[in-house]
Amino acid sequence: MRVLVVSAPLLGHLLPMLPLTRALHAAGHEVRVAAGGDALSADTAGLGVIDVAPGFRFGRVATRTVLAHPRAARAELAGESGTRTIGLLFGAINEELADTLVTVVERWRPDRVIYEPLAVAGALAAARHRVPAVLLENSLLDGPELVRATLRTRLFRRALRRHGFDEELPDPATAITIAPPSLVGDRAGRPMRAVPEDGTGTGPGRPAEPGTPPRIVVSRSTVDLPGPGDPMPAVLAAASGVDAEIVLVGPAPRIGRRSLPDNVRTVEQVPLTAVLAGAAALVHRGGAGTVLGALGAGIPQLAVPGPGERRHNAELVAHRGAGLAVPAREITADVLNRLVADPGYAAAAREVRDEMAAMPDPAELVGPITATPG
Repeated sequence: MRVLVVSAPLLGHLLPMLPLTRALHAAGHEVRVAAGGDALSADTAGLGVIDVAPGFRFGRVATRTVLAHPRAARAELAGESGTRTIGLLFGAINEELADTLVTVVERWRPDRVIYEPLAVAGALAAARHRVPAVLLENSLLDGPELVRATLRTRLFRRALRRHGFDEELPDPATAITIAPPSLVGDRAGRPMRAVPEDGTGTGPGRPAEPGTPPRIVVSRSTVDLPGPGDPMPAVLAAASGVDAEIVLVGPAPRIGRRSLPDNVRTVEQVPLTAVLAGAAALVHRGGAGTVLGALGAGIPQLAVPGPGERRHNAELVAHRGAGLAVPAREITADVLNRLVADPGYAAAAREVRDEMAAMPDPAELVGPITATPG
């Protein structure tokens, strides 16, 4: 069977889709990935890749969207926009992808199209050629809601009309969600365990022996976001009052050149799974992959609320009791000490870890996807 996997042209969107993509390939299906931009830097060895966004620059589309919708943009930067502004931005991106994807489906003739919520042009291409489509959620936001937000945008409605649709597309043949129910509530569709897809590398190692100070890992975002959301400067300022070893992962050069407190050290940018080995807590900017990585490791986390999905993700963590949602400017030694000392955070994180471990592995979804009636 031929399967086309469609991602928005951003690395963080494609990575959560790769475990299922690899499972389909391992099961003997012919798989191609349609993406673009920095998503093409992902490790797709053995998979066919189609660049559906040559020359894509996220900043160009984002700037155009900000200029066209300044009020929505301000709400987005404050993390208060919900899915509307996300839809405006990705409506523009998907309008650019639509014609190319329709042509790809026409020429390659896949038997299934798997698309993520912010690559709804994949659903359009599938519907245009009557190919069963599968919606694969790749974040903690509600996938169908994100799809609707994109469909409502003026730009994407233009793409719909070009290809013979009004303002709606057929529902997917099936949907897959990676979000643990205790975090987001019950969702329609088939659950699938989120499997980290972050490459290889060596982390800072495990604490030498029991009784040594706990380790707090502080990570940077893979996307350079505007606003004062980087937690590293605040953690560094508070470090001398924290009873823990603090590891800064891939810090900005200006931090790496500073004289650091005795309990702080830096490591190069390494995969999240490697850096979390032996960690007692994680501090980060609230991306969905990082939230799920910490939960999968069963450790508490401090997520900084920020633009886009990041406020939503941070609040989910705090509501579940698996950590804290704290703006970067409010991170203090007391906050960091509480993160590692309060046993309730660690207990809740372990509960979600066990919940995620019980969710079906991507390989278990291959059969249902390929058996979806056409």
